[in-house]
Amino acid sequence: MAIGKKPCMPVLAAEDKRENSIIKTFNITSLLCAVSIAALATPAQAQTVLTTHRLSAAMASEAVAAAVASCATKGYKVTASIIDTDGVVQAMLRGDGASMTMPGAARDKAYTAIMLGASRGEDSSAAVAKRMGGNTSAGGLAKLPHILLLPGALVIRSGGEAIAAIGVGGAPGGDHDEACAKAGLDKIADRLK
Repeated sequence: MAIGKKPCMPVLAAEDKRENSIIKTFNITSLLCAVSIAALATPAQAQTVLTTHRLSAAMASEAVAAAVASCATKGYKVTASIIDTDGVVQAMLRGDGASMTMPGAARDKAYTAIMLGASRGEDSSAAVAKRMGGNTSAGGLAKLPHILLLPGALVIRSGGEAIAAIGVGGAPGGDHDEACAKAGLDKIADRLK
């Protein structure tokens, strides 16, 4: 018999018992946590799936087309964009002759309106810009991607819920952009319930 083997066996057995004890304790604790969580879950807590509303692709396309057409009748070469509440472009139309910078301007005005204005009850990028007081740094907000503190976008609401925003860029002034955005919104307004 080797001298070193006999004393090692009891040590290994003790370590195995300790590991088994730790595993059993962990399993019991995990089971108790799972049971506790299940017991605490009430019907109100179980309702965690959110229902969101958005424009259909067809309605979004109609709105941007109407906005661009409205500006075109006035001789303005614009781009119109609709942004959903996630900040994603849902529809965009660059009108004939619109500058390459206008898709970004239209998108950013709509983004500003939906992200910074809708939750505060403001219905336009002009209202957001006014609240910021013409401060181009606006506490750093203007440095965030896609924030453009200029008039030209309107929040789209359905049953009082903000579901998107339409922005226009390219007319000779934000008030003209906003008028064209309104024409786009008016095109679909009767179907926003």
